[in-house]
Amino acid sequence: MDALARHFDALYRASDDPWHVRDAWYECRKRALLLASLRLARYDHALEAGCGNGGMTGALAARCRRVTAVDLSPAAIRRCRAHLASQRASGVQALALRLPDAWPAVPPGGFDLVVVSEMAYYLDDDALARFLARVRASLRPGGELVACHWRGAFNDRRQDTEALHAALGALPGLAPLLAHQEPEFRLDAWALAPDTENTAP
Repeated sequence: MDALARHFDALYRASDDPWHVRDAWYECRKRALLLASLRLARYDHALEAGCGNGGMTGALAARCRRVTAVDLSPAAIRRCRAHLASQRASGVQALALRLPDAWPAVPPGGFDLVVVSEMAYYLDDDALARFLARVRASLRPGGELVACHWRGAFNDRRQDTEALHAALGALPGLAPLLAHQEPEFRLDAWALAPDTENTAP
């Protein structure tokens, strides 16, 4: 476990909700905006990169037949599983993986929804390039990619949010669906063209 993973693991061991994602108005409103940006009422299988304690995961489970939720912190995944159990959420697989070095199993044809929220700005340039390639290869033709990231400065940031979202939007075959910007965060959604060829990573 590297320094960043140890840092997050310590935070989640000390607190069930270190960023108050379940009860802070800012977080609740941001989550509602992200969910409202999804075009469909129901999805088959979503990938959530950076699930933390499951604040978003439970809401995605209500819209998806299956959700694969991933975080680098084992403590966060334990918190996520406990939260989902308390909600009686079904169809969720929560995995402790360091993206993009490890990657969850991709369903046949790919995920029809990929959510990247408050996660990708921790990646250095090399890891980001590999992450982008794996996200693109994991997305089903016709599927949606949604990204939401804080715009302010903080010590662990490795990527600027504007450049990060531009890189996501530049992935081959993606067309923009929605762009929402506020002083605190940016939310973007794209769709992969239905006739795009795809191969899982």
